[in-house]
Amino acid sequence: MRANEKLLRPVYEVNYLRAENVARYRLIIRYFFTEYEKIHYWLHKEDVYAMMMQYEEMAGYTMEQCQQDLQSLVEWGNLIAIQDSQKVKTIEDFKNRQYRYQLSEYTVEIERMTLRLENLGIEGASLEPTLLEKLLASLKDLNSLDLSNEAQVHQWLNTLMSDFIRLNQNYQDYIKTLNSAKAEELMKTTAFLFFKDKLINYLRTFVMAMQKTGTLIALALEEIDDQRILEVLKQATAYEFSIPRIDVELQKEVIYENYLGKWQSMYQWFIGEGEQSEMDRLNDITNDIIRKMTRYAAQIIEMSNRGSNRKEQYYHLADIFMKCRDLNEAHCLSAYVFGVADCLHLDHIRPRTTDNIHQGVYEDLPRYLKFDPHSRMARNKTIRKPAKDYTLEKRMKQFEIQAEQEKQKRRMAELIHDQRIDFRYLPLLDTMTRRTLLEWLAKGLEENNAISRTEDGSMYTISKEFADEMCVVHCEDGDFIMPGFQIVFLKEVSGDE
Repeated sequence: MRANEKLLRPVYEVNYLRAENVARYRLIIRYFFTEYEKIHYWLHKEDVYAMMMQYEEMAGYTMEQCQQDLQSLVEWGNLIAIQDSQKVKTIEDFKNRQYRYQLSEYTVEIERMTLRLENLGIEGASLEPTLLEKLLASLKDLNSLDLSNEAQVHQWLNTLMSDFIRLNQNYQDYIKTLNSAKAEELMKTTAFLFFKDKLINYLRTFVMAMQKTGTLIALALEEIDDQRILEVLKQATAYEFSIPRIDVELQKEVIYENYLGKWQSMYQWFIGEGEQSEMDRLNDITNDIIRKMTRYAAQIIEMSNRGSNRKEQYYHLADIFMKCRDLNEAHCLSAYVFGVADCLHLDHIRPRTTDNIHQGVYEDLPRYLKFDPHSRMARNKTIRKPAKDYTLEKRMKQFEIQAEQEKQKRRMAELIHDQRIDFRYLPLLDTMTRRTLLEWLAKGLEENNAISRTEDGSMYTISKEFADEMCVVHCEDGDFIMPGFQIVFLKEVSGDE
């Protein structure tokens, strides 16, 4: 996509849809559009004023207001005004400048869009298997197409693309309506049962046609020669570019990219290289909708049957209650039918000592539970115990730490050669040694003079003589790449220190 001047400029032509006097502007534009459809392009302000007077809502409308509205629409680019010289008979008429008006191209398309928006809920969408058959027939005609005839190639490509666009838009709109919240609510009502079978048969018919014809379309697309289709796109582009247009500048590259993009979209829709095609996805979505509708219908039928069965049961229970001799017998029947009204959950029950089901609760051995008092006056007695001596454990832990430190010190001393540690020639390092070396390196690099001290007070500096060379340091927990730094000690460091 290119950010050209038309894309970046504001569209003033839509101002009439949200201006202060939107009702007047929309009536005027709709009148111009209706006449435009009748090939009556030019209108005068008297025609517009006569039309406005036909509406009761415009009872107080004046000719001055009509002139102002037309002038506003001209300034926004909705109307094109040309002075009407045929009605000029005197110099005074010429000074008054009688105009006639015509819709601009932008406004025609905007008004067409508003009409489609107004009729969205009326027209609706559908799944048409005939579009698949037309696509297949068009693809079969490609081999017999005369590529030297640009007009014929242009017509064939536009017909193919328009059928594909209709198929794609219709299926998306129709599936969207079936997945809407309103459709979900309708599927849960009993009214859905009356047209459930008809809707499912409609979807299944389309799926069967798509599986049959869609597969043939995919095979036809795979058999098409790439060079031939590129030649078709070039010929169609050349014809489209050759059509004379006034005040419209087209570029061949843009037209060709548009045709190529549509062809690639259709190819991906039926074949889907490297991923699921849109045809397979549509098949899955449609089958999911059929399963969902069948499930909802089954639930509605089940709920209806369950309600009727329960109704008969309630009548039978009410008849039994009416036959009870007294209230006590009714209470017993209620406990038998509906269960215990209030129940208790017992806790801390130990296993029974016998498996005899006829043994009562009172015949079992009791169990005693000890409860702590909740009174503030009653407090538990505290038992004083002498503090435990951990001196031995502390000494042992201290010896372990010192031994580990001495061991680590010997490891670091083994890495020192000629008063320096060269990262380029280090052996395999354990985790503690790697961490210590990197800490020394970080402390030295943070200083301005690159001089720092170790934990035992040894002074060292960081040498960057071979820092431009990258080296690999091997560790037990992995390898890493770093510059070839050197840690140079400023006094002798032996392994016994």
